[in-house]
Amino acid sequence: MKSACLLLLATVLVWSGCTSTRQEYSARPSYITQTHETQSAVTPPQALEMLKQGNERFASGHSLHRNLREQVKRTSAHQYPYAAVVSCIDSRAPAELIFDQGIGDIFNARIAGNIINDDILGSLEYSTKVAGAKLILVVGHTGCGAVGAACDGTKMGHITELLAHIQPAVEAVKTPPGEDRSSKNQSFVDKVAEDNVVVSMETIRSRSSILNDLINRGDVALVGAMYDVKTGRVRFLVSPSAAR
Repeated sequence: MKSACLLLLATVLVWSGCTSTRQEYSARPSYITQTHETQSAVTPPQALEMLKQGNERFASGHSLHRNLREQVKRTSAHQYPYAAVVSCIDSRAPAELIFDQGIGDIFNARIAGNIINDDILGSLEYSTKVAGAKLILVVGHTGCGAVGAACDGTKMGHITELLAHIQPAVEAVKTPPGEDRSSKNQSFVDKVAEDNVVVSMETIRSRSSILNDLINRGDVALVGAMYDVKTGRVRFLVSPSAAR
């Protein structure tokens, strides 16, 4: 178990500033994938650190070169992702890319406005309770169109119901009298997007006893983050709620 954890960290935390680690990885094949052993060995804090290091690689232009065809072969029979990411459908924020992850590394549940509904909760319960992921990361982003539409009170087809999930965040963000609270005020929209991440995290815990139990036991960490579409960097908002 210990050796599996060391292997996992050595292959993912390659740009942590440790020259020996980078050299060790360079001697390894570029198609290393998660296994049951490595998934079982990783802890929630380690899972978070791997995503942090992955975003640092992405934002600094040092994303890993992977043999994706080989990863397809190696994950064809089984998958052992170590984290589950809830993020927006925005085309500028694909989780696998901004966290520099390979095939089989993470689950990614994408939905406009990174809201939490029954389908997302079910997906997260499967990702963690059934499939063994150690971290749930809720990621919002700057310039979110869904959040902007919620600020404008947009009503259109099925979008109306979706945006209703974001309204608590819109109402929670306080502004000085007379300040523009529409999508024209990008600063306001980004503040709402950040608060919406917190609302989503609270919804996960309040509406899923399965996930709340895993978090309380320390088996899974729940963390929030904001992605900046201009810089490519992720800012983590909340410390792991169940990391040990």
